[in-house]
Amino acid sequence: MMHITKEEKSILQSLARKYREAAENPVNQERQARARRINALIPDRPLVWVHEVPWNELNGDGQLTLHCTHPLAREMEGFFRRNLMQWTYFQGDMILEPVYPIFKAYDNTGYGLQVQEEVRIFDRENHIISHAYTDQLDTEEKVAQLKTPVITARPDIDKERMDMAEDILRDILPVKLRGSYHYAAMWDEIARLRGVEAIYTDLIADPDLIHATIRRFTDIHTAMAEQKAAQGLLDADVPELHCTPGYCDELEQKQKEIGTGMACTWYRGMAQNFGSISPDMHEEFELNYARPLAERFGLAYYGCCEALHDRIDKLTKIRNLRKIGVSPWADVWKSAEQIEGRYVLSRKPNPALVSPATLDEEAIRREIAETAKACIRYHCPCDITLKDISTAHYSIHNLSRWAAIAQEVLDQYYGK
Repeated sequence: MMHITKEEKSILQSLARKYREAAENPVNQERQARARRINALIPDRPLVWVHEVPWNELNGDGQLTLHCTHPLAREMEGFFRRNLMQWTYFQGDMILEPVYPIFKAYDNTGYGLQVQEEVRIFDRENHIISHAYTDQLDTEEKVAQLKTPVITARPDIDKERMDMAEDILRDILPVKLRGSYHYAAMWDEIARLRGVEAIYTDLIADPDLIHATIRRFTDIHTAMAEQKAAQGLLDADVPELHCTPGYCDELEQKQKEIGTGMACTWYRGMAQNFGSISPDMHEEFELNYARPLAERFGLAYYGCCEALHDRIDKLTKIRNLRKIGVSPWADVWKSAEQIEGRYVLSRKPNPALVSPATLDEEAIRREIAETAKACIRYHCPCDITLKDISTAHYSIHNLSRWAAIAQEVLDQYYGK
């Protein structure tokens, strides 16, 4: 077994002290309290987050270079270096907690198929690449052969990681073991096993196959969620809910009362490749299946890159819906008018605006301003997250400037 060296410990302890100093800044508590109010549907100044960052583009001066070799040490070093860089250059309203998180480990046997694909890579350091998938689920017989995954919690791995992290951080930073929410991007999974074109064709040519497919994946996700719940892997203590604030007093209180389980955490759903089909088809082939599963959780957050402004009436049939994603391609005014304070409007600005060599600052201002005006007009609690950033033109300035502009605009509408 590899051991963490004295040199690695020294590197991590130095970084942890810097991280602790930043995490102890009182602004983190204010932001967390604001996130809790927003998720409780109390309108407030939106939090501005930056996620899914192209870190490979931001290491020009070596600040992100990892010097450790032990796997856990490298993981910890990456955590500290990335958070410290973001805190320094494009902080927005990021929230640093004065703990080092260890996420509960588990094994997943999978559903018996591996993705078969061809890829096209423009930048080998960037994980954003092009995919051409082989269709492996083109008959109901093949769908029926999908296996139900077996989830097995690994407390032995948790203990080993906790012990190692605590030995490194000692009195510098507490180590916290955390569970997770349930992430159900079922049509993303299906697309990787079929390709999007085949799915779109069969929505018309073979709807029975589409129904059989989503029915099977819903059964799979239900089984996985039940197994996670039974083994204590789900958690109400979710600071980050797929790139948005997950802090929620309601869920945490429920967990205190009844213990961990599906009713105490978030369900995260989406059907990104359904953004170009009709609202009725979206409901028939996704929402009618996702809804019963989503409603077994404490709260639900639905929507990602797909525009949903023309189908919010269908989303709101989800009894425990709390947050709706409003993508760069959605009409924020139509979305806010329908949301009207009943849900969190989770706005995703256009990441293409940080990709040019020279930023169009007025376009950034207009986008944030329209979000602010729509949310104020219709009393919508809101969070704003720049995400899916495939490139920032290798410029940390682009991210820094975007975060600064977003705050300047919100100052005009919500006050400082």
